[in-house]
Amino acid sequence: MASLSSKPRNFGAYSHYYATPCTRTHQIGALFLVVSTFFLTRLFDQCYSVTPAIDLHRTFSSVLTSDDGAPRWPERGYGSHLSLKIYVYDESEIDGLKELMYGRDGSVKTAACLKGQWGSQVKIHKLLMESKFRTSKKDDADLFFVPAYVKCVRMLGGLNDKEINQTYVKVLSQMPYFRRSGGRDHIFVFPSGAGAHLFRSWSTFINRSIILTPEGDRTDKKDTTAFNTWKDIIIPGNVDDAMTKNGRPDVLPLPLSKRKYLANYLGRAQGKAGRLKLIDLSKQYPDKLECPDLKFSGTEKFGRTTYFEHLRNAKFCLAPRGESSWTLRFYESFFVECVPVLLSDHAELPFQNVIDYAQVSIKWPSSRIGAELLDYLASIPDRDIEGMISRGRKIRCLFVYGPDIAPCSAVKGILWELQRKVRHFHQSTETFWLHNGSFVNRELVHFSSWRPPMPLP
Repeated sequence: MASLSSKPRNFGAYSHYYATPCTRTHQIGALFLVVSTFFLTRLFDQCYSVTPAIDLHRTFSSVLTSDDGAPRWPERGYGSHLSLKIYVYDESEIDGLKELMYGRDGSVKTAACLKGQWGSQVKIHKLLMESKFRTSKKDDADLFFVPAYVKCVRMLGGLNDKEINQTYVKVLSQMPYFRRSGGRDHIFVFPSGAGAHLFRSWSTFINRSIILTPEGDRTDKKDTTAFNTWKDIIIPGNVDDAMTKNGRPDVLPLPLSKRKYLANYLGRAQGKAGRLKLIDLSKQYPDKLECPDLKFSGTEKFGRTTYFEHLRNAKFCLAPRGESSWTLRFYESFFVECVPVLLSDHAELPFQNVIDYAQVSIKWPSSRIGAELLDYLASIPDRDIEGMISRGRKIRCLFVYGPDIAPCSAVKGILWELQRKVRHFHQSTETFWLHNGSFVNRELVHFSSWRPPMPLP
């Protein structure tokens, strides 16, 4: 048997490798090969991985904004620029429209309807009237806007529910273009938590139309929600103009170090479970949570300025659901630079293809309202809170109802979302077409000769 000290055996053609010394050049080359292999492997993993890793500290602006700092809509599905034409029905054009805007006797004033959280119904109408995307020719229109201030009119006694329903049906029966498409290219605004349920027969007559509403869920009081993710558009609530105007708002944010409370909820209880929990929690932790039980009137009702002065005095503004899932407080928080904490599980938020809400707000399960929530909020470092506030400043312009000529506004965002809804071919159950491209009704009457009142699709 050969000893361990025996001469090594010759393995033929490969034996010369044993004689080659390992120089420093070889070592450097080997190190370069290892490093190159590592980085190439990472590159291929990022390019072809089915589930790419989530970078929680990604640069927000690279996802959200364009070169001029304005929010950017993705080209895919939207197009590279806004290019649509909207016809806005005139209030005198169709019998019944004035009633939906000013009440049965015309006593409801537009100025009154501009105020409060439902003012978006007026603002959207007025801004579309001034828009460069408005057309005066129905045949050129991609979409049709039907003005109505029914939430305000109903609140001020201008019409009751039955009258609203009857008037809507009368208005729709006078719209040949509504009949042509089955309402698919017609736009309606319902600015409150009731959504399209303000028009009791919505599911019969405008179930195919585009509905603009802040409310994405109403199943708590109705058998079905009036919001459809694929055709309707969530819009922001109407924040008070005094807080959104250019220049100096009426109430300025406070530095974090000057804020008295960790969190606040400033609203009425209304017998809602989440709100009642917060009021009880504030009694246990009065130094952390401000939560007065506000009322509709009297000394327990805040005026506008007082309300925003309190709202700015906390790091986090809690936004529980009320009569419906959406809450104006969520949008107001951005204008006092208080991080909104959404406590409404079914809430839908606007412009989700542009705004990464996880970067500017917090959503917490409503079933876990309690000391655990306060402990979590207290654990968040001020530098992280400042980061969320800073990113919120960049997107809050999308919650301001300004003109579409502005680089950033709620109406501009709505126009981008509407552009996705445009159809260039129109059909309904009451629309037919012939070999020469003409559209007719069931009686084979050409579209140009349709006269109201017409049976609705």
